[in-house]
Amino acid sequence: MPWTPDEAEKHTHKATTPVLRNLWAKVANECLDRTGDEGRAIREANAVVARHAQADG
Repeated sequence: MPWTPDEAEKHTHKATTPVLRNLWAKVANECLDRTGDEGRAIREANAVVARHAQADG
């Protein structure tokens, strides 16, 4: 089940911009393809978005 950018806000409140939502979907889908673990894919995507949101200020 690939994720779309629209689903990002359901999983993290930090995906507040289209760029962060697209990043979340990209990371989640790549991790899912790599590991087959949906929970891990969501956690990795959330962590990446949180780091980017923090770096953006």
